[in-house]
Amino acid sequence: MNVHSPVDPVAELAANVALPFEQARAMPKSVYTSQAFLDAELERVFAKEWYCVGRASSLKEAGDYIAFELAGQPLMVIRGKDGTIRCQSNVCLHRMSVLLEGRGNARLITCPYHGWTYEADGHLRGAPAMKANEGFCKEHYRLPQVRCEVWLGWIMVSLNPGATAVATHFADVEELIRPYDMTNYTEWFNEHFVWNTNWKILAENFMESYHLPVCHAGTIGGLSKLDEMVCPPSPPHFNWHTILKDPAFRIACAHPSNHRMEGDLRRTTFLLALYPSLLITLTPGYFWYLSLHPRSVGQVDVTFGGGMSNDFLADADAPELFRTLKDLLDKVNVEDKGCTERVYRGLCSDMAAPGHLSHLERPNYDFATYLSRMTRTGG
Repeated sequence: MNVHSPVDPVAELAANVALPFEQARAMPKSVYTSQAFLDAELERVFAKEWYCVGRASSLKEAGDYIAFELAGQPLMVIRGKDGTIRCQSNVCLHRMSVLLEGRGNARLITCPYHGWTYEADGHLRGAPAMKANEGFCKEHYRLPQVRCEVWLGWIMVSLNPGATAVATHFADVEELIRPYDMTNYTEWFNEHFVWNTNWKILAENFMESYHLPVCHAGTIGGLSKLDEMVCPPSPPHFNWHTILKDPAFRIACAHPSNHRMEGDLRRTTFLLALYPSLLITLTPGYFWYLSLHPRSVGQVDVTFGGGMSNDFLADADAPELFRTLKDLLDKVNVEDKGCTERVYRGLCSDMAAPGHLSHLERPNYDFATYLSRMTRTGG
């Protein structure tokens, strides 16, 4: 496959979204297969916007950390002794080794190369055999700090010092889901995997429920009623659509003790796509999410997490309810993996061409419009 498109993918996408939604087609192949477009995304999207690392509830103790990469920068989020969650460079200030890997707990951050040690707040604590260097001063060393905010329980980071505060940037999201009280949900699992598809294919797969009856015929497809899906035009920073759950699916509906919700809202699921790549399924009883980051043109790093509303915590059968749910989500993931990897293989074909969008794919059009704006202007 030739990943270097002969056309300008940014211009192709701009032309694509210039048409009104009623005439819209899927995004051009070049935005999925072009290295130039991926470079533009990393520079103008992922390096500028807010990126979700996970839930704050998963970093319970001082020293709990998550190491990750954002737009080519090795970073970590870590809970300090003072309880604050910080984001900082994950690169030693000596010979520039990466410090931490994966997830874990590190009361002290020790470089695996020469043993320089840092406090959780990034200050250098110790450096062996450095007394003979007259220019060395331990107090002059601190790991570079990165914007980090906890919003509705989500750990959000940005490489952009001028990024608008998360609570302001996503104020309309917060208002939309206010009755759900996202701070009242606790993460029960967090996993990481890599799929062989472009990150936008997986994002778009989440943004529309048009595929549910077919792609998920073996799991949730039979429960998905296309005529009950609501897919409105979206604001600039996110998109959403809703579906209704069967009242018999108890864990997906509001707990009897939940007096924040009334009527159909008690069984309404919101599917939220917070640009660029935080994808949240939010029900009154549970949530699950994907946070995506491109690894290459044809691979995506996926953080997959989820949990329950704290309203259910006192129920004796809550653990069993969640085990059953997690088993279902794992099966759905297998189906999504197959669908999204097939889409990537298909759009790499010389004979592939983007077709017209269904009215149920309005979120995909709005996402394409966002990507076009960002890759052309960076904001």
